[in-house]
Amino acid sequence: MTSERAREIKRRRQRRDKVRKLRARLMQTTDVRQRATLIRRIQRVSPAAPVPES
Repeated sequence: MTSERAREIKRRRQRRDKVRKLRARLMQTTDVRQRATLIRRIQRVSPAAPVPES
């Protein structure tokens, strides 16, 4: 049994890792449509996460 705090920390770490991976994919792609899709996914996972422009 894990505590609520441990679950919260795990969720936060998973979210951070996912946003990092999505941001890395965003930096690699040049396709406008795919960039828009990745930006939407980043915002859905973490609305407060900064999204790089252009």
